[in-house]
Amino acid sequence: MRHAPYLLDASTPPEGKARRPMTRPEDPPTEMELRAESLGIKFTRGRTWTSNTLLAHQGGEFAFEHGRDWEYTKAMFKAYFEDLEDIGTVDAVVAVGESAGLNPVELREALEQGTYRERVTEGIQWTREIGVSGVPTYVFAEKYAIVGAQDYNVFESIIQRLGKTPRV
Repeated sequence: MRHAPYLLDASTPPEGKARRPMTRPEDPPTEMELRAESLGIKFTRGRTWTSNTLLAHQGGEFAFEHGRDWEYTKAMFKAYFEDLEDIGTVDAVVAVGESAGLNPVELREALEQGTYRERVTEGIQWTREIGVSGVPTYVFAEKYAIVGAQDYNVFESIIQRLGKTPRV
């Protein structure tokens, strides 16, 4: 599996932007929150800031090249969705990368030099060209796509269409 960069809100400026929380603490859990919780994923309510994720995606490319992309992605999701961090800063991306086992000095250098900027920009363009309109979107063999958090049987049917045996 490979994560591709995608911007939920391409209008978010490099410094990020203020936002109004979508839910109140007293609101009942949403379907997505319940599904996430059943999988051990926590969404903290009260986000008041939307980060520009270009740097976070560049950190993801660095992590991929260093064999730590899964660890980095999990740490980045925790930082953003659970800890409500502003992941649009070099310092935040470096901290997340370090927590995922990446060399913080090398990661900071790559971010400051824009080593992965072009690759991320090309990846964002690719996701737009193939019609990604939300996250998560799973693309299989560049032929089939599943949009959104879906049940196992949806993934199973795509795997079978590709002539593979699904894992249980």
